[in-house]
Amino acid sequence: MNPDYILDKEFKDVTFEENDIKYKDFENCTFENCDFRKCLFQTVSFIDCTFLECNFQNTKINYVSLRDVLFTKCNFTSVNFAMTDQVIFDFGFTDCLLDYAQFYALKLKKMQFINCSMIAVDFMACDLTEVLFDNCNLRRAVFIDTNANKADFYTSYDYSIDPDKNKLKKAVFSMDGLKGLLEKYDLVIKH
Repeated sequence: MNPDYILDKEFKDVTFEENDIKYKDFENCTFENCDFRKCLFQTVSFIDCTFLECNFQNTKINYVSLRDVLFTKCNFTSVNFAMTDQVIFDFGFTDCLLDYAQFYALKLKKMQFINCSMIAVDFMACDLTEVLFDNCNLRRAVFIDTNANKADFYTSYDYSIDPDKNKLKKAVFSMDGLKGLLEKYDLVIKH
């Protein structure tokens, strides 16, 4: 078997070093409480993989394929996702820390962010069509030139989105969230 193709393996409490996953393909693998902070994610592919309570803080991600990948309770503080492979990619986040992460110009259609902290996340020029932001803190997140048509912000909070600089047709917001759409007008809104 090719040592660069890893199938059906569980990794638990592993601290990966810089070149441990470089140029490898992982399929149907589970990673639990793993530390990827020293890793160089270069030409790596993850297919049908699950990550639970893993640390990716400040990790460099270059040319990574994420297909049917779920991240739960992972730390992605200051990770730049802009160089992920855009061909057939699908991943989602639940209970993750994504503060200061960058998704610049990515096509994130139908992605799900559930119970995530997303402070100062960069969504500039992203396609967020039908994305679900379920109970996410979006304080200081950057939405400029994004297509957020049909995106669901209903349960999320602390966002500021300029409707003149973003596409928001049929996007879903709560009454409490309207303040974040009108912020640039410096209005006083009372209940």
